Amino acid sequence: MRKVTSEIPEEIIELERQAMRRVYEMEEKPASYCVVTYGCQMNVHDSEKLEGMLKEMGAAPAEDREHADFVIFNTCCVRDNAERRALGNVTWLKELKKTRPNLKVAVCGCMVQEPGMVERILKQYPFIDMAFGTHNLFHFPTLYEQMILEKRRIIEVVPDSDENIPEGLPVYRSSPYQAYLTIMYGCNNFCSYCIVPYVRGRERSRDPKRIYDEAKMLMDQGVQEITLLGQNVNSYGLDREDGVRFPELLESIDRLGVPRIRFMTSHPKDLSVDLMDVIAGGSHIAPAFHLPVQHGNDRILKSMNRRYTRDSYLEKVDMLRARIPDISLTTDLIVAYPGETEAEFEDTCSLVERVRYDSAFTFIYSPRTGTPAANMSGRIEEEEASRRIQKLIAIQKKITGENFAKYIGGTHHVLVEAPSKRNKDQMSGKDEYNITVNFDGPTSLIGKIVPVTITEAKETTLKGVLASEKAV
Repeated sequence: MRKVTSEIPEEIIELERQAMRRVYEMEEKPASYCVVTYGCQMNVHDSEKLEGMLKEMGAAPAEDREHADFVIFNTCCVRDNAERRALGNVTWLKELKKTRPNLKVAVCGCMVQEPGMVERILKQYPFIDMAFGTHNLFHFPTLYEQMILEKRRIIEVVPDSDENIPEGLPVYRSSPYQAYLTIMYGCNNFCSYCIVPYVRGRERSRDPKRIYDEAKMLMDQGVQEITLLGQNVNSYGLDREDGVRFPELLESIDRLGVPRIRFMTSHPKDLSVDLMDVIAGGSHIAPAFHLPVQHGNDRILKSMNRRYTRDSYLEKVDMLRARIPDISLTTDLIVAYPGETEAEFEDTCSLVERVRYDSAFTFIYSPRTGTPAANMSGRIEEEEASRRIQKLIAIQKKITGENFAKYIGGTHHVLVEAPSKRNKDQMSGKDEYNITVNFDGPTSLIGKIVPVTITEAKETTLKGVLASEKAV
């Protein structure tokens, strides 16, 4: 077992708090900010931390990035498209800076942590004022202060470190009813196609007492739904000596009484019977499980370094459904992986038809420099890759429609989030299966979990009517 130093020393965090207080007193600091986030829920939660620090430093959220004095892009590099989109939007601000020379632009997150990216930023994006990576997000107040005082470009990207769990930083959560709670950082799996371990570092688990205390604080504040976050929550605690693993952690938070608990993401190889039993016996754990399979063929899975087989994955799916018959399963799927034959692609299609997921996130393989798969031969042509993904999407779309139709007539419990984007007279929220449900109702229901009887199934959402029961 690799022993880690679990937390950044308190005296270092205190220095960042002091920097926040100093910036707050500055007259020349940016008055408003806009944080633009790309990527996963981990990135969203990192942005909440950045916003928390910015608000502590006296900045207010802007209406949009065009009107902000400070714009920070929190980037993703899991796929080439996400990286190009982020850089494209950053470039757009170059023109805005010509008319607003005092505008400050920063880039942070996974993309900045990529090997060679800092050099690229320095050369191609001279108008960027600040850049930092995933491992020194906690150092943002000091970097921000330097940018203001020294009126120069600030670039700081540090390598992975065992001593890399910051505690006690402010967080600004956009919703008072839903909250992300990070339980661990990094990933040890090194899937052949994935850049995450290289930019997020090795696995580092937070102290279970700190997690429990944060969950209790959120519950006491009225949060209705907590999502526990990690690149692979199933391996939580393997780097610690206290013996607390994810099933025990999840069970302790369930006993707290938080109305609804979710978690993501789970690596299939680490899904244990103990965890299945905790979910099945839990009182507040949502019956929704995101279990990324990535592919349906054993040769491709081995090449991906996923460390499970098609049959072992299906066995765990069957075990989950035996314990939790109404569980909603979702997944991630990659097509056109290097060397993927037509027959191997069809194995993915047949696996989807066998499991019958409620939904799936489907992607064409995107080579990431520095990963083993990027150097593999057998690249699939774009036209063929597009054909394959369109076929897979069509299969999953049909299954989703059939699955959603089965929900009609049932009563789901919906955490009401906001008025529907398409119909402001309707309310919208997620049910226990993590499916968006729209229904007629007053705005006074926002932030409550209410029973909704499902009346109609759409392509990706459900429609219903408020049941006669009282809100829970």
